[in-house]
Amino acid sequence: MNQEKWENLIGSIKDQFEIVEHKTEAILDGKGSVEYICFKGPLGKIKLEREMKPVVTGRKVISSRRIGSEVSEELEYSDSDMIDKLNAYRWNEEQDVWEEISADQIAEMSN
Repeated sequence: MNQEKWENLIGSIKDQFEIVEHKTEAILDGKGSVEYICFKGPLGKIKLEREMKPVVTGRKVISSRRIGSEVSEELEYSDSDMIDKLNAYRWNEEQDVWEEISADQIAEMSN
């Protein structure tokens, strides 16, 4: 989803529903961001989340040949290419948690 479509979606939600929360948070030391909007709709409390982060271009394994030494992995990110991901969640009142909604479930709910 590109920026223009996301802004149109946010505008439509603000016009039609009661907004509970709308925030943007930095991730990956400022290389990416997560923007989400929570609103009360006919299906209950819904959260749409847009995650934008750089593409992983490589992995670097850092290790030592000594016994008992730690092994870690360092990810290398692109400076120009970004990944854009949209997730939808529905609030479960009984369990007090957000449950992810698939595109198929959204289509079933709207029918």
